[in-house]
Amino acid sequence: MQNNTMLNVFKNLPYLGQYFILSFLLCLFAWLSLFSWSIVPITGQQALTALLHPDKNIIAHSIVLDLRLPRVLVAAVVGACLAVAGAIMQGLTRNPLASPSVLGVNAGAALGMATVSTIAPWFGLFGTSVAAIIGGAITWSLVMLLGAAWRGGNEHGRLVLAGVAISALCAALTKAMIILHEDQAAGVLTWLAGSVADARWSHWQQLWPMALVGLLGAFLMSPTLNLLNLGEDNARSLGVKLGWARVICSLLVLLLVGAALSVAGSIAFIGLLVPHMAKSLVGQDHRKVLPIAAIMGALLVMIADVVSRSIIYPIETPAGAILALIGAPFFIYMVRARTS
Repeated sequence: MQNNTMLNVFKNLPYLGQYFILSFLLCLFAWLSLFSWSIVPITGQQALTALLHPDKNIIAHSIVLDLRLPRVLVAAVVGACLAVAGAIMQGLTRNPLASPSVLGVNAGAALGMATVSTIAPWFGLFGTSVAAIIGGAITWSLVMLLGAAWRGGNEHGRLVLAGVAISALCAALTKAMIILHEDQAAGVLTWLAGSVADARWSHWQQLWPMALVGLLGAFLMSPTLNLLNLGEDNARSLGVKLGWARVICSLLVLLLVGAALSVAGSIAFIGLLVPHMAKSLVGQDHRKVLPIAAIMGALLVMIADVVSRSIIYPIETPAGAILALIGAPFFIYMVRARTS
């Protein structure tokens, strides 16, 4: 009862109040992530000192700056990208079950990444990012075509079935790629688990430019997403060019998902779970939903990363597995709610 009361109080706060509270929680967990569950003992004060007055001669400072800080930044940006991508997909298709993992974008990106990693590993990080975007684009196009997403009407179930079918096909091809190229498969298997444990500054340098472009583009498209939610005829009468809106939103989704998955692996359910959480707080206005979803996505991935270290410490469980344990029951609940 007390938890419900606190939740209702939070929902009734002004938008800026919710935004600042979530931002504070994000900063708090970012700080905790810098020193918690470390093999070399690190205190919270040492973590702050490493940020404000770094000294490379101190081991704790080196661990914080070289290992933990890029991990925190990558986790936050990956969560923000996937959450915003999911919100765009739900607004674009007007389907509450839409997300990168459900509609096959994750599986397509995984197939593209596995193909490049096993056949042409010399392409490096940039090559895997491009391959993830291309793979996600192909599967996204196939799902939208097979699911009749642009025909209007109640095609929600057909769209999800198309996503499940394409995801299964991509998963099978990915497994075949791993079997045929076992010598190159170790990195792919780690990637498929979904984790930010190996995040370094090179991953951050690869991630932030694409994430910045994708997130800014998403925020600029939020008024258009609001108009699309009114229906195609109403949106067209209000001056929305549906073709261009769909193309731009799709490109933003692919950029955000490709950027996130290329560095963190196949992290699922953030794009499904977080947009619904954000809408429960601020309503259906995408101008408010997208910023809140970005913060909540970053916070959720960061929490999952911290939890992943503690379960069988000092061995780390992939953060993707923690998020799947949360997201899978939510997806079942959403399906039951739509069919009941």
